Amino acid sequence: MSNKLLNKPRKPLPEGAGKFQQFHLAENPFPAEPTVNKDSKDKRINGNIYEMEIRQHEYEQFNTAFLKRPQADPNHLRLGYLIDTSYIGRGNGKTAFLVNLQQDINREYCLDLSEGLNKCFAIYLSPDLGGRTKTFLNFADLLFQALLSSQVIENCLASLRLEAIGQLYPDQNLDMELADEKLLVNHLNSENWFGEHNFDIVKIVRTVFKNEYLQDIPNDFPLFQERNSLIPKLVSSIDFKQHYLDLKAKDRLDFLFSHLIRFFQAANFNGAYVLIDDFERIPDFQSARQKRDFALELRSCLFDGLYVNARLGFYNFLLVLHAGVQRLISDAWTQSGMENRAPLSPQTASRHIIPFEKLSREHASLLLKKYLAEYRTEKTTDALFPFTEDAVGKMGELSEYNAAKILKMAYDLLEKAVALKSTPKIDAKFVTEHIESQSLASYSSSLPTIDKADTIDLQKKLVHQEE
Repeated sequence: MSNKLLNKPRKPLPEGAGKFQQFHLAENPFPAEPTVNKDSKDKRINGNIYEMEIRQHEYEQFNTAFLKRPQADPNHLRLGYLIDTSYIGRGNGKTAFLVNLQQDINREYCLDLSEGLNKCFAIYLSPDLGGRTKTFLNFADLLFQALLSSQVIENCLASLRLEAIGQLYPDQNLDMELADEKLLVNHLNSENWFGEHNFDIVKIVRTVFKNEYLQDIPNDFPLFQERNSLIPKLVSSIDFKQHYLDLKAKDRLDFLFSHLIRFFQAANFNGAYVLIDDFERIPDFQSARQKRDFALELRSCLFDGLYVNARLGFYNFLLVLHAGVQRLISDAWTQSGMENRAPLSPQTASRHIIPFEKLSREHASLLLKKYLAEYRTEKTTDALFPFTEDAVGKMGELSEYNAAKILKMAYDLLEKAVALKSTPKIDAKFVTEHIESQSLASYSSSLPTIDKADTIDLQKKLVHQEE
């Protein structure tokens, strides 16, 4: 009797060595398309392969200016700029820097980095392409979406409930749940879990509402749905989202820059870092008046408006700019008074500005070594193998030391070396023969950003201001 479920082939597939084994690599460690997608599972493009030493100087500047500065200090920086110093275009590593900065901050919510002074979370956002983030309200919507995606609302709800449980049930042993933070957050947002432990949700809700920071929040704040419900019900981030969508424009700003901050404070946060990548996508599509109005709204929310955030400086914004973008918004910054609050002019010595420097040959070598180490199948005395130092220098020259172009070249060179089969190493001669003969423009055109934006000639754009 035939059984196709159990029958086996007479000869199974051979277990041959991988094609990169000759170079002591499990596979090609470099990204075929050097984009950054923080939600990808591939560590080659999600930012998890990162050599911090390359950007140690920029990291220390941000650490000193923001992370180690007490949020309780009324003069702490509320707005900073990470500005590319190179005009060679995209792909210099700013997005990867932000992704890793966000991870570092959120690992212990900045308590470790600030020596216990600040408990802050970090969120990352990037304005939409095509001018969909022209108004400040559009930007506020993007900010709220980033808060939802970061799951900080779920974490705050869990924190408030856990603190209430500690007060009401001091003898309850939750050591097993505390060992797994992610699982604990899920439990604290599940009504079934409360029932399994015989926790009285009504008592817990009432205890939560005694928190001092929740006293001046409007009654329609989503958290208060728990208090107004006849049947015990735990609110979730979905309730927060629906509440936000139901609000009118001005009310959305109050919710984001006043009411949510009180909610975050109730959960023991005293600040947040908002990392805004590709900020120029906003002014790129604005008229001069729209730029000024946007800057005025930003000033009101960060510095001197009637919002809680303006009084406390809870949100700390970092605007990431490509080279020359500051001149595109300088008039709006001056007219709105933002230039006095957080100077952006390159002629002004400003502690708000963190220059993002061009890579060096040493940095390029460190970059390749980091990626190679992640896919090594065995130890080697030469961390660059199969690349040579002179090859790295040649790749750096051809790419103008652009990180994305270097990674793309490394991928192509390794694929070519494997195809030739007899290549013992990749040296400067090999680079010259297999890369320099190609049009380098092919590398520029193959470097999409995090969401595949077209490259913009910023130098030409400097002389063009929208009317």
